Amino acid sequence: MTNVKLDEGLIQGDSVASILDSALDAGGGLLRLTPTWVPRSFLHPGRRIKLHPGDYYRFGADRGGIDERWFGSTTDAANDGRVWHEGQSFCLFEGKKFLLKEAVAERGDDIVGKAIYSKYERWPVYSKFFDNMGPIPHHMHQSFEDAALVGQEGKPESYYFPPQLNNVDNNFAYTFMGLEPGTTKEQVRKCLEDWNEGDNGILDLSRAYRLKRGTGWLIPPGVLHAPGSLCTYEPQWGSDVFGMYQSIVEGRYVPWDLLVKDMPEDKHQDLDFIVGQLDWDKNVDTHFKQSHYLEPIVDQDRSGDGFVDRWIVYGTVDGQQLFSAKELTIEPGAKCTLQDPGASSWITVQGRGRMGSLDLQTPAMIRFGENTSDEVFISHVAATAGIEIENLGTEPLVGLRYFGPDTHDNLPKGGS
Repeated sequence: MTNVKLDEGLIQGDSVASILDSALDAGGGLLRLTPTWVPRSFLHPGRRIKLHPGDYYRFGADRGGIDERWFGSTTDAANDGRVWHEGQSFCLFEGKKFLLKEAVAERGDDIVGKAIYSKYERWPVYSKFFDNMGPIPHHMHQSFEDAALVGQEGKPESYYFPPQLNNVDNNFAYTFMGLEPGTTKEQVRKCLEDWNEGDNGILDLSRAYRLKRGTGWLIPPGVLHAPGSLCTYEPQWGSDVFGMYQSIVEGRYVPWDLLVKDMPEDKHQDLDFIVGQLDWDKNVDTHFKQSHYLEPIVDQDRSGDGFVDRWIVYGTVDGQQLFSAKELTIEPGAKCTLQDPGASSWITVQGRGRMGSLDLQTPAMIRFGENTSDEVFISHVAATAGIEIENLGTEPLVGLRYFGPDTHDNLPKGGS
């Protein structure tokens, strides 16, 4: 397995159109996706995302361990030393692979929907499993305005903690979020001044929330957060910008470069500018949990005998519906017709069944480079027409799916 290349035999360019047409016809608008693995040099894998124990460093130990699996992604991972396709999802049909990104470019109206494609000319969102042994640095993702200063897009994101991926807590199942009400910008600035003095004390200005399986959070841009050690399903905007504001985590030094990597070069030592990228009002919100915490909500209109469809990510970011997610559970022997108003990307987290003509099987272990039957992109055409999903196993069939912007007219409000 050492020399496995994920892009081996990849079909690109003009050849994509014909195989894409065949795949969509055969799958009734469904596209099979292959596992997309992403390493992070500064993190410690939590080892709960089903990857074989011998494969966590397949990109090379110098690149760091694999702690992320991305779903339905047309977004590049912003990693130093990255392979050219890092973060990109591949479609699979009759043993041949092609980029989801190129599929969208060929048939955008059919795959992601005319409203999304005409506005964004791509699938502008993605999701991932984010799985670490311990906490990661207190950091934020830039707003759209601040990210534009370096030619990037902002990144609001969300969390859901699937029980199926969290058999153990790992080392720190708490997440620091925001800043303690009453914190001043001068205090945060002092933490940046103390970067090379050891632990810069940024967590002294924040508060930690215990993470609860089967719940989630909605995190707008500019809000500090230090994710804990539960494996997280993270629907988010299609960007990989961030700034780390914590200098040492679990004894590991965080380079200054990871604080300023997505800021203008002439501002890399401008502490007031760096502090100014934080959304201050949201960080010091006196009702932070009430504003951002998410409990699942049953969608009664799309649930029925033997199946339940739950909202797990909902609400808006600054008044905009940018992404959302649901969890569908189908009991053994039951089936349903899944009909959504827009495209989605599906990952199976429990059980065995079928979606249309495609098999669904939750893997127990995945070798690097191995293809699985757990991931599907549900095109706009298939979603709006309706797809039959059937549980063919002896345990519940559970799938998570996330949606793009402005898909739903019945999206619950945050705090519901």
